Parts: sequence; C-alpha cells; structure tokens
Amino acid sequence: MSDEELQFQLKKGNNLAFDVIFDRYWKRLYTYAYNIFKEEEVCEDIVQEIFISFWKNIETATILHLESYLFRAVKYKIANHIRDLKFTQEHLDVLEFTGTSANTINDIEYKDFEKEIMMRVNELSPKCREVFLMSRFEEYSNQEIASKLNLSIHTVEKHISNALKVLRSTISSHLHQMFP
Repeated sequence: MSDEELQFQLKKGNNLAFDVIFDRYWKRLYTYAYNIFKEEEVCEDIVQEIFISFWKNIETATILHLESYLFRAVKYKIANHIRDLKFTQEHLDVLEFTGTSANTINDIEYKDFEKEIMMRVNELSPKCREVFLMSRFEEYSNQEIASKLNLSIHTVEKHISNALKVLRSTISSHLHQMFP
C-alpha cells in the first residue's frame, strides 16, 4: 500500500494502517535521528514522540508527503531538543551537513528556519547575544562568562534565560506553521 492509501485507511479508523506506517518508517527515522544526535535513548524517544503526535493528529493533519513530513518532524524535534542543551561543534556540524534523500527534507525550509533562528539571535541586545553565544556556541560555563565579562552569575543566567525564551518562541511559531 502507498503512504497515501495508508493515511486514508488510518483516517477511516483502520488502526492496522498505523502499524504498517510504523514498521515502514521507525528504523529509518531512528537511524536518521541517531546520525544527528548519537544518543540512543534520546533518539528513540524522539521517534516515539513523532509517531504519537502523528497518531493524535492524523484526523486533522493534511500531510501531502508522509515520508518528508516524518523526517522533517524528526529533524525539528532534535533541533528542539538541542536548543535546551549546550551546542557542541559536533552537533552543529551534523545538523548542517546531514545528508538527506531527495524525497525527505526540504533543505530550503530548514535553511530558512536556521536563518530565522540566527536572525533572532542577532536581534538580542548586544550583551544578551554575547552571553548566549559564549554559553551555547563557545561552551563557556556561566562562571567563566561572568568572569570574562565582569558580570554576576545571576545576570549571566538571566541573559541566557531571556535568549532561550526568544528562541523558543521563534521555534514554537515555526513548528506551528510546519505542523498545524
């Protein structure tokens, strides 16, 4: 059965169609996630969350190309997960250079998303941006940032918190546009 037929069957209440979709894509989605993030449990959780979301929203979602939808969802879910972590150069390199098949992720959408995030980072106040970049991209600890910039740790934490709020808002609105 084609993906379109499986989605149609699923919307009609044929739950076995979900099992077929799950079996068809779970391993590929997990492998894709693992190639980006390299943590088994996190990748398993992300793929499971994607399928749970797909299951919950199948009746209202309009999905034109299921494979693209699922792979894009994994990539954005990982990006969402990474935003709460300290960025390592390895994670950034993998996200930037992860190859995808022509039938999966729309690179233009991702590049636009990435540009939007960096644009929002650049719109932060100069001190907030400097603190955030040192924390997330240069991997300085809050103590190191406070020492280098002659700030209190509380001020450093506040700048990072403010930056993350702005970026979460941007990511959230972007995800709502991608996955209504």
